[in-house]
Amino acid sequence: MKYDHIFDSLEIETKPFALCEIAGVRKVALPADGAVTLHYVLSGEGNVIMPRRAAISISPGSLILVPALVQHEIRSTATGTIPAPACQPAELELRHVLTKGGPDEAEQAPLLALCAHIVIGLKGSGNLIDLLHDPLHMHISQQHPLFGGLKTLLGELSRPDLGSRAMVRAILLQAVIEMLRQRMAMGDGALHWMAALRDPAVWKALKAMLDAPQARHSVESLSELAGMSRSCFAKRFSQAYGSGPMELLRDLRMRKAGRLLSETDKPVKAIAAEVGFASRSAFSRQFELATGQSPRSFRTALKDR
Repeated sequence: MKYDHIFDSLEIETKPFALCEIAGVRKVALPADGAVTLHYVLSGEGNVIMPRRAAISISPGSLILVPALVQHEIRSTATGTIPAPACQPAELELRHVLTKGGPDEAEQAPLLALCAHIVIGLKGSGNLIDLLHDPLHMHISQQHPLFGGLKTLLGELSRPDLGSRAMVRAILLQAVIEMLRQRMAMGDGALHWMAALRDPAVWKALKAMLDAPQARHSVESLSELAGMSRSCFAKRFSQAYGSGPMELLRDLRMRKAGRLLSETDKPVKAIAAEVGFASRSAFSRQFELATGQSPRSFRTALKDR
């Protein structure tokens, strides 16, 4: 029960934006995004592929949470046997990312995955999910109480009606909470940041970075905010989060930059200043180091998807 008060205070928002439909042995390449992305597999089988990470097998009921700024692919193996209904994503204001198979694959069940952006806040803080640096995955089996939500999602997507978007968001919200609590119970290292929320002193420093990653934070200023010596703070922060405070600050700046590149038309120079860089060139070098793309290429890839 030690995390219940944290879950009670979390403000989780799900923003479904696309339905991926992959027929046959095909794939959909998804560019690095400025937000954390959830994929909920509704039918079909395959894998999610990310750079420098093991492939994650997926089937109906699979949930994959992909960190911001991570390119990935959804690949169908065309081995699913359960037919999926014809969906109408446009009626729910969702993009339809469709990859068709060949004539000999027409009878095979497609892989369907509902895609959503996830936002998590706490006590007025910035987006906590920016602290996620490794993917999370979970499988909801047919025996799981939430498996009925999968069937409901298929119904809402194939027969959209009044309140369908609200219903889709509510089911995704349930799924995210279940994933977080399951992975927490298993001690998943990707959720080190949840431990930091339980430490009031570390939380003060963490909240300062989340709320204003562009500020001139240092280990000294953050340790003063936490009311600790520099060495004690650095050790306690690393134990709670899994990395040093300056490493986290760099990641938070890049993720804020990714959101600004995704959601606004601000010039790269203005975004650089907004995330704490004195020059566009220094920002561009750091962003390319973090994502493998220049800020301009990152923005173009998202607009073209």
